[in-house]
Amino acid sequence: MAIPSPVRTPIRAFQWDLARQVERLDFLKALLPRYAAWGYEELYLHLEDAVHYPSLPGIGRDDAYTYQELGELVLVAAQNGIRVVPIVNLLGHTQYLIKHPEWRDLNELRDERGRPLETGQICPLHPRTMEIADKLLRDVAPYCTAGKIHVGLDESFHLGKCPRCREEVARLGLGGHFAGHVNRLHALCTSLNLSMGLWADMLYFTPEAIPLLPRGITAYDWYYYPFNRKPRVEFFNFAERDLLPALRQQGIAYYGCPMNGSFRHEPLPVFGDRLANIRSWWQRCTAVKAEGFLVTSWEPQRLALETTTLVDAAAANLWREPDADDATAMLARGLERVFPTKSPRDLARTLLAADECAFAGYARWQINDRWDVLAGNEGLKTYEHERKFFTRLSRTKLPAPLAASVAFRLYLAERDVFVRQAARDVFKLRRIITKGRANRPGEPRLGGEASPYLKQMQATAANFALALKAGRKAAQALWRQSRDPQALGPNEAVLDVDERRLADWRAWLKRVARKPELVWQATPVCGAWQLQFMVHNFAPAVQKVIVEQQDETGAWRELAGRFTIEFRAAAARPHSKLKREFTVPADSSDAQLRIAVRGVGQVAVTHAVLTNGVESRRCRTYAQRKILGRRAPGRGFPSFDWTGNTGAVILRFA
Repeated sequence: MAIPSPVRTPIRAFQWDLARQVERLDFLKALLPRYAAWGYEELYLHLEDAVHYPSLPGIGRDDAYTYQELGELVLVAAQNGIRVVPIVNLLGHTQYLIKHPEWRDLNELRDERGRPLETGQICPLHPRTMEIADKLLRDVAPYCTAGKIHVGLDESFHLGKCPRCREEVARLGLGGHFAGHVNRLHALCTSLNLSMGLWADMLYFTPEAIPLLPRGITAYDWYYYPFNRKPRVEFFNFAERDLLPALRQQGIAYYGCPMNGSFRHEPLPVFGDRLANIRSWWQRCTAVKAEGFLVTSWEPQRLALETTTLVDAAAANLWREPDADDATAMLARGLERVFPTKSPRDLARTLLAADECAFAGYARWQINDRWDVLAGNEGLKTYEHERKFFTRLSRTKLPAPLAASVAFRLYLAERDVFVRQAARDVFKLRRIITKGRANRPGEPRLGGEASPYLKQMQATAANFALALKAGRKAAQALWRQSRDPQALGPNEAVLDVDERRLADWRAWLKRVARKPELVWQATPVCGAWQLQFMVHNFAPAVQKVIVEQQDETGAWRELAGRFTIEFRAAAARPHSKLKREFTVPADSSDAQLRIAVRGVGQVAVTHAVLTNGVESRRCRTYAQRKILGRRAPGRGFPSFDWTGNTGAVILRFA
């Protein structure tokens, strides 16, 4: 009787994003035996300028690993049976090269006089592009213990912009232009006896390139939200797409790539979304017999690395305990693998419940940039609930990295309530004064009901100063476990700015006590007047909503802008009922304002009103949905300009 052959599972791989955050070497080394025990076989190292390359002195940043330190990490991985694949970006995400004057001429982007800009991506046809690619690849070749090198090429949206590239695109098409770069890099990798990999996203936009690609390379297909059978494409309004048949026909290997961590400013992974995304890719990879499964990690600098390690440990259930693949079981086992904890299932349920309070999306993150764009009509109930949730959670016994993460998340919840309430307090103070319950004419200071109300506002600010102090302690603890304790983490940098804003707010409160008329002017938390309206993200893609004001010359200047991207599973679908308030300070009630959209896709706006807290002026089309922008395309290369409007509406107030 024939013995059935064992079922082949994809190669199991994980990634560290050292380009965005250089972690302590001893910390990473200590993790490698654990990853090996969990069943991981490959480690991908996203590098950019995180290494001092021997052939390119000066490329590595100040805190970069030495070439020898990188070798130490690769050696420990090999000793634990983990093969290493370095990622060397050689098209998009090449700012690490362009920022150096010596290599700036590689830039695809030029000014009106043909000079290279300071930001952009390298030109694939520049005479020196293959020179620098050869140096980088030769330097990392000794560390390619999996026999593979990954050259990136993702999100290369400046492709075909310089004169020499435009000429080739005119002859060969964008797909031919992109494929030419891939083939030249493949020749370099082949000369080093290395197999080449690239991210697959550019092939969604240039599918005509696939038949022109070299056989034997590997395409790494990524998408970071849950899905059923096929991944989706954000630029195409989250339409389903499947590259696999065309890749297989061309003899190109296939990896599926979920993501384990946070987007941008999130201090905690959204555990349920991350595990659902990982499960979606594992099911697809096993169903289509993919060559590999790579759990990627990006921009980990705002969270504790232990939290993304926790997600990687939870993902191991998919091949170690496949019958326990629900989110609670996976996360509970991940906790047991990473942290000593007595009640892992209870803690897993709590962490999954925290997903409902995720600090996710640009509508939440704008508070990091400004405090005067939150003076709206949105109720505080949601933010007060989040504060209570994380207050309770912070009082429970948690592993140290989770405790620091929760404590910092509590600070963010405190800030959300404080800043929004402060703006409402300004509006109320204006109403108190208007109703004649404050000063008699000529009195230099606030009196009546206004004076105690102002003192209450000052007391609230003093209490928030204590919350800020606790937030700083949490941010430091979150940072220092795996990083240089002497360095300033990005969360601490946010707190520095918050501290200055709080000082400005408290100084403003003191000035108003002496000069009550200042209450009608712009404040640190709201404007003299405030535009408020609703944004309906009914067809999610990659949009940005802008508010502009016309000056005396007739020119429009931007007052504020915000991307609509939410980075949540509920927002990653072709149709949604998402709506978020947008509020922006304005100079006066006579300001000429318009709302515009940029990027890819459409939004609708409604309920525009201009208020100073006392008087409100509604837009004449207050309740009507005004759709702005153009529908997201279903195919082709994304064409967008973040400086140009694709649609706008001028606001006229009754």
